[in-house]
Amino acid sequence: MNDTARHGSTLPPEHRRRWLVTTLVVVVVAVGAVVGGPWLYARVVMPEARDPLALSSPTATPGADSEAQSVPASTDVEGAWQVGEGSLAGYRLGEVLSGEQVTVAGRTDGVTGTVQIENGALTQARVVVDVASITTDESARDAYFRRALDTTTYPEATFELTAPADVSAVATALGTVTVTAEGSLTFHGVTQPVQVALEVQRTPTGVEVVGQVPVTLEDYGLDAPDLGFVTVEPSGAIELLLVLTR
Repeated sequence: MNDTARHGSTLPPEHRRRWLVTTLVVVVVAVGAVVGGPWLYARVVMPEARDPLALSSPTATPGADSEAQSVPASTDVEGAWQVGEGSLAGYRLGEVLSGEQVTVAGRTDGVTGTVQIENGALTQARVVVDVASITTDESARDAYFRRALDTTTYPEATFELTAPADVSAVATALGTVTVTAEGSLTFHGVTQPVQVALEVQRTPTGVEVVGQVPVTLEDYGLDAPDLGFVTVEPSGAIELLLVLTR
């Protein structure tokens, strides 16, 4: 007989009952940690997902208190633009963690690209995202993400415009303008046609663009991970916030 059992059998009845109750509580807590740990993580521990990428708000307008912050009445949007500092990209995916629905959002500022506007039309656009640098709140998830996407072989995702889009309203609009862009998305070595709704607005220093590119993992040769207590939804989105500068 081990020391703990011998000790329990020689205790007075009242102390023995306390000892048994304490032991039972420890066992229940241990089982709960194993069985309910993922549920507790999903409901209590895991941080809330980052909000979707969005345009800066509110948009400054002529007549604002600080003229330096005022958007001019019109902007010459014709010509070449660069994807500049402040641009962000990432992904948004749903996970089911022990029956609890959670949303995971990764982010990177590794975004580059160029945009061309001619005669009020978006004629060229190429945006490159450094997929290998995308991070979430959990380093273990990020490591798995990089392995699953084989970012060593396919470190980037690229969007390229394939048809002109009318952006003539952007030059004078004081609010946002919705533009539908048709293009191709190259991701994990696979290129697929995509259509994305973009929200565009002028700022005191340039133009901002935000949008989401829907992604079905299977279309890009990827299987949605299923690790038993956690499964990943088969569809998600690549998010973009582009700060365009001259």
